[in-house]
Amino acid sequence: MTEPQAPWDPVQVRSWLERRIKAARADQDVADRYGRDREDDYDKAAAEEWVCDQFRHSDAVEDQARFADAIQALVSKDDFYRPGVRSEQRFEREVKTYLRKLAKMTKTNTGFGKMLRYQ
Repeated sequence: MTEPQAPWDPVQVRSWLERRIKAARADQDVADRYGRDREDDYDKAAAEEWVCDQFRHSDAVEDQARFADAIQALVSKDDFYRPGVRSEQRFEREVKTYLRKLAKMTKTNTGFGKMLRYQ
C-alpha cells in the first residue's frame, strides 16, 4: 500500500534551499583548501549553490507545479555561468544533474525534510 503524499510546504522548501546553499559554500571552502585535488568537488558544490540560489527567493516555490515548471525551464536552458568555477563544462554538467535531482524531489515531494549537511 502506498503512503499518501504530504502537502507541499513552501516554508520547508525555502529552508531546505537555504541550508543547501550554506552547505555548498562550506564544501567549496573545504575544496578550495585542498587545491587541484578537489576541483571536481568545488564545481559540484558551486553548481548546487547556484541552483539553490536561483530558487531561494522565487515565487515558484509557493506551488509545487510552478516550482516543477521553473526547474524544467532551467533544465532546458543551454548555458549556465558562474564566475570562479574551475571547469565550465563540469559546472554545467553538475548543474543539470542537480536540477534533475531537484525535479525528482519536487515531483515526489520527498527529501525537503532532510536538513543535514551531507545528503
